[in-house]
Amino acid sequence: MNTRTDQALIEKLNSLAPQQRAEVEDFVDFLKPRRERERDDAARRLGEAFAKLNALSSPPESPQDVHAEIDTARAARRARDTDRR
Repeated sequence: MNTRTDQALIEKLNSLAPQQRAEVEDFVDFLKPRRERERDDAARRLGEAFAKLNALSSPPESPQDVHAEIDTARAARRARDTDRR
């Protein structure tokens, strides 16, 4: 956020009744752990994906293999687009 947005938010908070400010504070306290859980879950899933990739133990593809796969996918997309017309 930028300073102007921060200041506008502070002004809005100041205009709230004390009970409403307490509700906003509770909500902020709720959001932070949720974001941390989402981050932790994403990190766990990424670690699992890397573990699965390592388990494959296949050699990395060469640049030529990558380009060949891209060319094949593009050709299939062109054929599919042509069939739709």
